[in-house]
Amino acid sequence: MKLLVSALEPSSNLHLREVLKHLDDVELTGIFDETISEGTPLHDISQMAIMGVVDAVKKLPWFFSVADEMVTLAKDADKVLLMDGSGFNLPLAKKIKAAYPDKEIIYYILPQIWASRPGRAAKLERYCDRLLGILPFETGYYPHKKAEYVGHPLLDEITTFYEAKEGTLTFLPGSRSGEIKRLLPHFRAVREQLPDKEALLVIPPSFSDEKIAELYGDISMFTISRNTHEALAASEFAFICSGTATLEAALIGTPFTLAYIAKKLDFFIGTKVLGIKQVGLANIILSRSGESPLHNELLQENVTVDNLLAEYYNTDRKKFADKAQALKTYLGHGSSENVAKIIMQP
Repeated sequence: MKLLVSALEPSSNLHLREVLKHLDDVELTGIFDETISEGTPLHDISQMAIMGVVDAVKKLPWFFSVADEMVTLAKDADKVLLMDGSGFNLPLAKKIKAAYPDKEIIYYILPQIWASRPGRAAKLERYCDRLLGILPFETGYYPHKKAEYVGHPLLDEITTFYEAKEGTLTFLPGSRSGEIKRLLPHFRAVREQLPDKEALLVIPPSFSDEKIAELYGDISMFTISRNTHEALAASEFAFICSGTATLEAALIGTPFTLAYIAKKLDFFIGTKVLGIKQVGLANIILSRSGESPLHNELLQENVTVDNLLAEYYNTDRKKFADKAQALKTYLGHGSSENVAKIIMQP
């Protein structure tokens, strides 16, 4: 089988890697991390990274040309797998379906229409043949019942868990340059206030030495880790940028606080225009299941050294553990094998 893949984000490629473990004789084409397949991707996923509305607008003409390249590749593909990245993948689905009406398009890791722009549900059902959700509640947002819950990929990927040891902290300032540059000074200052602790700084494994030097500056006070799960499991507490890592920490069981500083325009659009109330995935999922939040969220000017330290000292570890277990129970099971079965269906 020749499978056209559009997996733009590092997290999407981690999930794709798990799906591939359950697939035989599948040739990948399209956009994906070059380390997960023998195939050659159309573009390096680092080229696809954007940070907020302003960056997206600047790269818009280039994204249009890439979409056209993907439509050309779709001609020889047996099926199409789109993962996350709705800003690119939803228009791509429309283009491919227009060019090849009978080509099966599978969308895995659905857009967060429950958070904003619910009108995308109709488009997804129109342009895609299978909609595979990773959150139990999100399937209810699709009026024609085309979406199905397949499980959550992190429940396949996480194999190491929190052991409640003292003495080690983990800092995850994100994977995008803007996130890192805005958060790391605060994390560095927190680390300086806790000199008796070992401090792990998680850096994406794809980052080169040159990129690390450019983005991070002086990180001599940290021990570098390239493995998020191992670092979190070994730590008594974590300070995490908003993103997949917050849900990973919750499922591993490591107490943490979320810290996020967005560009002012992006934050205004998110909170005032789109009406986003929570940014932590674990909090969002628990609230949708009728539970109270798992952790606090420090946003914008509330990201201060004093507030971060207060989170470390005051977080109720027992309450956190109970909520984390409730989250895991709600999600139920992994998704990778189910997705592979759906891809291989005739």
